[in-house]
Amino acid sequence: MRELVLDTETTGLDFANGDKIVEIGIVELENHIETGNFFHYYLNPERASSLEALKVHGLTQEFLSDKPKFEEIADEFIKYIGTSKIVIHNASFDIGFLNAELKNCNMTAINEEIIIDTILLAKNKFRGQSISLDSLCRKYNIDISNREVHGALKDAKLLALVYLELIGGKQTTLKFHDDSSYQNYQNTDLSVDINNYYKDNKSINKRDFNLNLNDHRLHLESIEKIPNKIWDIFKD
Repeated sequence: MRELVLDTETTGLDFANGDKIVEIGIVELENHIETGNFFHYYLNPERASSLEALKVHGLTQEFLSDKPKFEEIADEFIKYIGTSKIVIHNASFDIGFLNAELKNCNMTAINEEIIIDTILLAKNKFRGQSISLDSLCRKYNIDISNREVHGALKDAKLLALVYLELIGGKQTTLKFHDDSSYQNYQNTDLSVDINNYYKDNKSINKRDFNLNLNDHRLHLESIEKIPNKIWDIFKD
């Protein structure tokens, strides 16, 4: 299964008022593992970035002046993404800009049904907490010490790590190399004397967990809204 993790940097926040993409970065995943394959371009927006945007990505008009325009890489971009799922953090922002650029090239917009928005995944997992990319990286102990400025490819690589954590880590489906391996596995005697197996095992130390009181409150409120709760029959 091929998935693409995408990020962009722009001249500002409003494509409807002429803001443009200045950098696009895509990291390829195959079965939830990075392949090392990527798509990356700096782009000439033919306009200056706002001061706020420049503080974020640091890409000056002078640096971008000799870079290709989006229309020059549009065909390559569409060919690269194909029909793969695209993973984006706050997808409405990036897709808005990408579809505006594609429209200017008289090309078909990206089908939003192929988009996976990690903002939505993170909201479900960390209710009431900050879910910016920086915050999620800190939650998962992903190193962002060199992220002084944002970069589309760099952020796509960070997002790929965050995405894999949000969906449960990098573990993929177990596959046997050949039928003989599977047959050997089936023929293995897996019977165990449970009493002897655990007799000499040491007890496992209990782990301490810090309860997030806000999460706990939201959990209690949520379960109270469940209709026809099975545990209600045990109440007096």
